[in-house]
Amino acid sequence: MSEYERCKEAADYISGRFDAKDAIGLVLGSGLGELGNEIEEAVCVDYADIPNFPKTTVPGHAGRLVCGLLNGRKVLCMQGRFHFYEGNDMKTVAMPIRVMKLLGVKAVVLTNAAGGCNKTFKPGTLMFIDDFINYMGDNPLYGENDEEFGPRFPDMTKAIDPEYNTLGKKCAEEL
Repeated sequence: MSEYERCKEAADYISGRFDAKDAIGLVLGSGLGELGNEIEEAVCVDYADIPNFPKTTVPGHAGRLVCGLLNGRKVLCMQGRFHFYEGNDMKTVAMPIRVMKLLGVKAVVLTNAAGGCNKTFKPGTLMFIDDFINYMGDNPLYGENDEEFGPRFPDMTKAIDPEYNTLGKKCAEEL
């Protein structure tokens, strides 16, 4: 089964329970998992029930999708994710993002616990990542290209949308 077919099967299962077209995708790490519990009109789907989705083994990751409304906006929220360090390959790590694309999700906000060199940062400090260098030695584009997902090497100059970071900083200052 191709990567596209695996993702399509998962997307078809999810779309039978929730219309995610034009939703905002939220990928919540351990520290923000509770945000998923604030979603109204929630439809919850355990990862274990979604075809081809692996289990998350990280404590604090609920391992479920929560779909519904958050502050009046349609969201598809991942409470936990799959990590490379759990033994997953990068295609598996990226699979939920590809599934979101197939579902018609219009933007994805990724959260995570990230380190930094700034000594003034304390645990819980909010920061916005505006660029990255992949030192992993692997990535989800490795292997045979699946044209269903686009070009072999997509344009990464706007992989992180600066307008979303600006909006996020503005909201953080207001709060």
